[in-house]
Amino acid sequence: MAETVLKSVSIFSEVDDATLSSIELQLTIKRYRKNNLIIFEDDRGLNLFIINKGRVKISRISEEGGEVILAILGEGEFFGEISVIDGLSRSATVTSLDEVELLVMKREHFLEILQKNPQVSFALLKELTGRIRKSDHQIKSLCLRNARGRVATTLIRLAEDIGKVKDGKVTIPELPLQRDLANIAGTSRETISRVIATLEDEGFCRKKDDALVFDDFERFKREFV
Repeated sequence: MAETVLKSVSIFSEVDDATLSSIELQLTIKRYRKNNLIIFEDDRGLNLFIINKGRVKISRISEEGGEVILAILGEGEFFGEISVIDGLSRSATVTSLDEVELLVMKREHFLEILQKNPQVSFALLKELTGRIRKSDHQIKSLCLRNARGRVATTLIRLAEDIGKVKDGKVTIPELPLQRDLANIAGTSRETISRVIATLEDEGFCRKKDDALVFDDFERFKREFV
């Protein structure tokens, strides 16, 4: 089963089946309940984690003691790679948002894979570059845009990171709590509620149970990117 999951992970998508089978042998499974701490900032980086089920949030604590959410990751994504590569301490805290199942690989095994498989190293470099671009865009949004723009940018990133595409629509399933959205966008929960309600009134999105649906996501991006 892990081999099938690995094919959906960006850094392993071009690897042949025989190599995937050998990688699978290096994996163990860990499960976490909702709102459990998985990695604490400054921990030693001994493992790479691949999300098999559920979602996690990547965050840091500001000097004032507030939480700043850097990203929310879903199934098929990975984390912990930076400290695994450089051997330094973790740069952020990771917490489960749902019941989470992770595939875990020890540092020495991952480094061996990078050395033996140039395509994995190149794919990892491409993935890290994409994450840097997203972070740069988020910083620009926080610094230069008003509250409406910051909330819209946050929703776009979530849709691209954990959104589900079906019949031309993009859905953010189980939209994160307003508190978490506020921590990503650098605003208040009240502002999150007000801006999303306004975006609904303008026809950009609509709530469906706990999800947020974009019937024309490209139109939404053109308006705010």
